[in-house]
Amino acid sequence: MKKHSARVAPLSACNSPVLTLTKVEGEERPRDPLGPAEAQAPVGTDTGGRPSPRCWRCSQAQLKKIFWGVAVVLCVCSSWAGATQLAKLTFRKFDAPFTLTWFATNWNFLFFPLYYAGHVCKSAEKQSVKQRYRECCRFFGDNGLTLKVFFTKAAPFGVLWTLTNYLYLHAIKKINTTDVSVLFCCNKAFVFLLSWIVLRDRFMGVRIVAAILAIAGIVMMTYADGFHSHSVIGIALVVGSASVSALYKVLFKLLLGSAKFGEAALFLSILGVFNILFITCIPVILYFTKVEHWSSFDDIPWGNLCGFSVLLLTFNIVLNFGIAVTYPTLMSLGIVLSVPVNAVVDRYTSKIVFNGVRVIAMVIIGLGFLLLLLPEEWDVWLMKLLTRLKVRKKEEAAEGGADLGSGPQNKGGRARPSFAR
Repeated sequence: MKKHSARVAPLSACNSPVLTLTKVEGEERPRDPLGPAEAQAPVGTDTGGRPSPRCWRCSQAQLKKIFWGVAVVLCVCSSWAGATQLAKLTFRKFDAPFTLTWFATNWNFLFFPLYYAGHVCKSAEKQSVKQRYRECCRFFGDNGLTLKVFFTKAAPFGVLWTLTNYLYLHAIKKINTTDVSVLFCCNKAFVFLLSWIVLRDRFMGVRIVAAILAIAGIVMMTYADGFHSHSVIGIALVVGSASVSALYKVLFKLLLGSAKFGEAALFLSILGVFNILFITCIPVILYFTKVEHWSSFDDIPWGNLCGFSVLLLTFNIVLNFGIAVTYPTLMSLGIVLSVPVNAVVDRYTSKIVFNGVRVIAMVIIGLGFLLLLLPEEWDVWLMKLLTRLKVRKKEEAAEGGADLGSGPQNKGGRARPSFAR
């Protein structure tokens, strides 16, 4: 039996079941066709009317995935909201968004070591670090990770990664964290639009509606503060961050495709190495030109910087590798659920005013985000569900009519035994 390698794939691919799969001891295989006796038995039972062991295993696996999904949603939500709030708190003492971006991105180097530690603990066939590294390097081509590949396939993504985080953190300086987190949810709409234009993905009317809702939400969010220059700049920064993030995802799919977990971990570690080698000069220049200046290194809140970096690293780990234990849709819910968390915190720690326009804009963007989580075949599944409900209703009506027809008894008052089932 051939084992399938887990890959970090796009959501559309993960949500499109081609075969009905049954998990047996960690492997996936097509479900065997039903025999005549099994075909006549009710769903979820064997020929003796008892629950099928296979169905029991499936339900256990689904329950386990849902349980892990709830844990992943809570982890994504808390880490993303926590990182956003901690960044806002850090800027009160340390006004250096690019330096904070550079410091947090350096922690990406830990992705591959953490992955290898998990490989050693769980894998039956343990490999050395060198063997595992060489195997993961095949993701970049037959020659592995060469200097040319590093500058053509890794360095551009390192620049996009840094730019995304810098624009997001700079936006936090300008506007409240609630507006920043809800506007960043438009990232999913931008990914769809770019995928439709660049990758020629399937056109879906519901996703076009979601993209329109996202754009309308951005306009309403700008109007909520009266088009003041400070808020307009902040909104432009976070929308730019969401756009660059969408460009990163679409270009990754276009140039590199999908990656296994080890390959994804190595790629993210390479981004950390690129950041250390080539981006370090920028914070130094900003420091000496006093664009991002601090009086003494003792005044730097190292606890806040490290806390923000750990939360951001946790968020990226769960978001990239959570697909191994749960459904991708559940992971995406954690991002949109961070919006009410930030709203509650802002309500008690800042002077944010939740007027009608702002609340409507938040609801519209959230609705657009949820519409984008619908799978590509959602309309087919909906039609099948409605058809099944109609058939079941007709069967229940027919059974009810049959029961009424067999209701009158014979004149002697004896009920005739019925052997029909």
